[in-house]
Amino acid sequence: MHALVVEDLAPNYAGCAVREVATPSPGPGEVLVRVRAASVNFPDLLMTRGEYQLKPPLPFTPGLDLAGEVVALGEGVTDLEVGDAVVGGARLGGFAQYAVLAASALKPKPARLSFAEAAAYGAAYLTAYVALVRRARLEPGEWVLVHGAAGGVGLAAVDLAKALGARVIAASASDAKLEQVKALYAPDATVNVTQGFREQVKAITGGHGADVIYDPVGGDVFDESVRCIAFDGRLLVIGFTSGRIPNVSVNMPLIKGFSVMGVRAGEYGRQFPEKGRENADAIWTMANAGVIRPHVHAELPLDRWREAFDLLAERKVVGKAVITP
Repeated sequence: MHALVVEDLAPNYAGCAVREVATPSPGPGEVLVRVRAASVNFPDLLMTRGEYQLKPPLPFTPGLDLAGEVVALGEGVTDLEVGDAVVGGARLGGFAQYAVLAASALKPKPARLSFAEAAAYGAAYLTAYVALVRRARLEPGEWVLVHGAAGGVGLAAVDLAKALGARVIAASASDAKLEQVKALYAPDATVNVTQGFREQVKAITGGHGADVIYDPVGGDVFDESVRCIAFDGRLLVIGFTSGRIPNVSVNMPLIKGFSVMGVRAGEYGRQFPEKGRENADAIWTMANAGVIRPHVHAELPLDRWREAFDLLAERKVVGKAVITP
C-alpha cells in the first residue's frame, strides 16, 4: 500500500514522503480499514517536526481522524463486519490506503455524512464538545467568542455553540473567511481581530463581555481576550496556532473573577474513560441527527498531501482539508 511516512523530523516536511509499505494485518480486537478519507489536523503537522506532545518513534505515518470501510477483522471482533462504513480516530496511521485500528475506536459512519465529512468531524467536534460542555459548562443564551473561527476546531465550536443555544461571536483575521463562516453557520456577530477586538466584543455584548472565550490561537489574541471576558467567564485554552504561548498576570482573573481552562479532549477521555465514551456518543448522536455538520474545504489525493498540509499551515482553509488515499 501507499502511505505518507515521516522518516526524519525536520522543518518544511523535509523528512516526509509517500512510500510503498507493507499492508498491516489486524491483531486481536483490531480491524483493518480501507481509508477513504483522513482529515489534516495541527498535531499532524507538529509531529512531522517533533513539536507535539506525542513523539512516536521513526518512521511513522501521521493521521488522527479517518473514515473508510472494514476489510478484515482481527480475532475476537464480533460487533463489526467486513464492508461496514466506519469512522474512527487513532493517534497515528490515517494518511495511508489502509490502517489498523482497535475495534473499540470505531463507530458506524453517519449516513448523513460523506466519508470526507466524517473524517473531518471527530477530533474537531470532540474538542469543541469537551471545551464547551465539559469544561465551560456552557448555558443557553451565554455569549461565546470563538477565535480562529474559520479553522477546523474553531468552525466546529461555532457550529456546536449555536446548536447548544449560545450567542456566538465568530472572530478571524480575514473578512473573506468571516463571510464564509456567516454563510455556513450564521453566528450572531463577527469581528475581525486585526485592529483589536476588545471594544467590539464589549459593544456586541452590551458591555457585559464574553461569557466563554474559545482560543486555539494564543499570543496577542489571548492577551486581548483577558480584557473582554465577562465576570465569572471561562477562557478556554485550545492551542497556540499563533506560535506564542502567552502568560496571564494572576491579578487579572482575581479582579475579573474569570477562569483559565486548558482543553485536551483526548487526554480528558483517557483520564475519565466513562465520560470520554459519553463525549464521543454525544457528538456522533448529533451528527446522526443532522444537528451539527462539518465543513470540508478541500479533498486532495495522497500524492498532494503537501498541498493539504500547506492549506492548514498557511491558514487558507475554512473548515477542514481532507486527504483521500
